[in-house]
Amino acid sequence: MFRVFSLAFLFWLSAFHSIAATIPPMDKRLSNLSYPFTVDTYHFTSQGKALDMAYMYLPPKENKPVVTLLHGKNFNGAYWQQTAEFLQDNGYGVLIPDQIGFGKSSKPTDYQYSFAALATNTRGLLEKLDIDQSVIVGHSMGGMLATRFALLFPEHTAKLVLVNPIGLENYLLYESYPDIETAFQRELNKKPENIVTYQQKNYYDGKWNADYASHAAFLQGWIKGDDWPQLAKVAALTYDMILTQPVIEDFQYLKVPSTLIIGTRDRTAPGRASKRETVTRELGRYDKLGAEVKQRNSTLFVVELEGLGHLPQIEDFATFKVPFLKAVELAPAL
Repeated sequence: MFRVFSLAFLFWLSAFHSIAATIPPMDKRLSNLSYPFTVDTYHFTSQGKALDMAYMYLPPKENKPVVTLLHGKNFNGAYWQQTAEFLQDNGYGVLIPDQIGFGKSSKPTDYQYSFAALATNTRGLLEKLDIDQSVIVGHSMGGMLATRFALLFPEHTAKLVLVNPIGLENYLLYESYPDIETAFQRELNKKPENIVTYQQKNYYDGKWNADYASHAAFLQGWIKGDDWPQLAKVAALTYDMILTQPVIEDFQYLKVPSTLIIGTRDRTAPGRASKRETVTRELGRYDKLGAEVKQRNSTLFVVELEGLGHLPQIEDFATFKVPFLKAVELAPAL
């Protein structure tokens, strides 16, 4: 039996490396990667720099709000495709920006990355498109950004919907701080196969398929490309933003209708490997974090999706779409 298992594992490993080898190198703007909808560019100035923010915009078909979908750190706007199509089918407009430092947008290495800055940039994009209010949806790191956006711009936030956001804990209360140079070297040394290994284990409960692989391919392509040293530096800077700019305290001050959708299998906790030895708290327990956050804001509506992980909208869209649409529908028509 061990020999049969070993042969099966070696076959899988060989197939995995064969598939990974077919992913081409990609440049910092993902110029050889197609997105599911037309990509436009918002040109603006921030911190004295001329920047380009790539975005996809699908106007509303009915008198319904525009839903702004904010991506996570290991993603770009393209992974929202199924969610965007679902919203469009229900009459909603959809705005999907690639934040500065991500996707097809500018990636300066001498920029002060902060959730406040990214929120302000996003607000500028909404103004450019004459969108006064939007339902703000954030996943993973995008959840931290969405939370800060709702705190800074409540008058422009029709509703806040968070999907397995990180930042439901103040990580540096429990972890040692890795400086930016340390984080940069760690990013720089990543291999394409590390992306799949991490996501398969931490996002999909050991499972893997072509759909999951499609959302990891651009990161593998970046590592293969000539721009990886610059991209690794940006990744270190945005990782530092996650650790040093907690949003958990924001929840008690939120004044907008807010929903937290959580796949309870998720155990994501940036920096877990640096947890201090004296800390007994188990980080990333999403099956418990919803209740903890609700103690900070009793008006927060928490939806728990049993058995799903960090990407419920990718892992099981049929289950995810029901509470998601309900959360969005609570937003007023404009």
